[in-house]
Amino acid sequence: MLAMNYRGPFRVRLDKDKPEPQILHPQDAIVKVTRTCICGSDLHLYHGLVPDTRVGMTFGHEFTGVVEQVGDDVKNLKVGDRVLVPFNIACGTCPFCSQHLFGNCHESNSEATAVGGIFGYSHTAGGYDGGQAEYVRVPYADVGPVVIPEWMDLDDAVLLTDVVPTGYQAAEMAGIKKGDTVVVFGAGPIGIMAAKCAWLFGAGRVIVIDELEYRLEFVKSYAQCEVYNFRSMKDPVLFLKKLTGIGPDVCIDAVGCEAAGNAFHTITGRKTLVQAGSPTALEWAINGVKKGGIISIVGVYGPTANLIPIGNVVNKGLTIRANQASVKRLLPRLIEHVKNGILNPKEIITHRIPLEEVAEGYHIFSAKRDNCIKTIMIPPKAA
Repeated sequence: MLAMNYRGPFRVRLDKDKPEPQILHPQDAIVKVTRTCICGSDLHLYHGLVPDTRVGMTFGHEFTGVVEQVGDDVKNLKVGDRVLVPFNIACGTCPFCSQHLFGNCHESNSEATAVGGIFGYSHTAGGYDGGQAEYVRVPYADVGPVVIPEWMDLDDAVLLTDVVPTGYQAAEMAGIKKGDTVVVFGAGPIGIMAAKCAWLFGAGRVIVIDELEYRLEFVKSYAQCEVYNFRSMKDPVLFLKKLTGIGPDVCIDAVGCEAAGNAFHTITGRKTLVQAGSPTALEWAINGVKKGGIISIVGVYGPTANLIPIGNVVNKGLTIRANQASVKRLLPRLIEHVKNGILNPKEIITHRIPLEEVAEGYHIFSAKRDNCIKTIMIPPKAA
């Protein structure tokens, strides 16, 4: 089958002869992929910032498809079902899944102390091949996959596997109260969706900070928010204090380990890997938010240490909430939001390319060419 193949940092290619996945457990399903995405989190792998990303792996944790085969114990799916597959691989029964912490499933990644299994996201997240391929093996098929409603566009459905629930949970974890001022760091797909969803929780003012003008213009239109370029600021923290008075009520870090804006963090976190990525956005959030404020983190950081101002967290009395999105928990209400026109996920898609052009797709998305916001790939003969 055709599949994306990781060959090392900044090197991916199309593998034309990767063996098709097989049923390995009675709870497995094999899904024929109809849509798959390149995510900003995939770029962390592509850039070599996530440990234990092994040559030969297939990335892709955002995908929809049609069920081709099911294991003997699968009861909720049948061959021919159109499904969207959450990026979390979750057993549904462990102590963490029982709390609806599907991103922390113990059974799908039992050797890890933090994250559960994730499709196509290095051996740190379980070593599962992902959906940037013609076919993918889906473990615990009665738990994760959701049958796509007949009325739903596949382009909307594929964004419900990660982008929409992650942006929504970012706003949810922020504990937004009516009238709150919310600052979102990052105008990538997750930041765009977090800004959009902040209004659903009662925000009175939403501000997005980024460095790319085309992304700022996009989120300004899509999420009806204020936008500012940190490259035009001498001190982003001081700027936020002056803009909001005492600091925003809430800050959302939707950037993670590849944040720009601080030369020291760039060198130690992105170039030499002394830190687990560059925590610039998180530092601005901590120092910029008001006393007693809330920080919500959905940006991805690697394991080990970061040089963050933890003393300010204590002294300012801040609350920090962070996790991988529990997609399965959120899907019922998000599907309703799409049905009712409250959320229009597919509007953020700017590039649609064949799976055969996966290497060029990564280059476009990584280099932010052609005003790229979100890229989806379509395998040959996809339904």
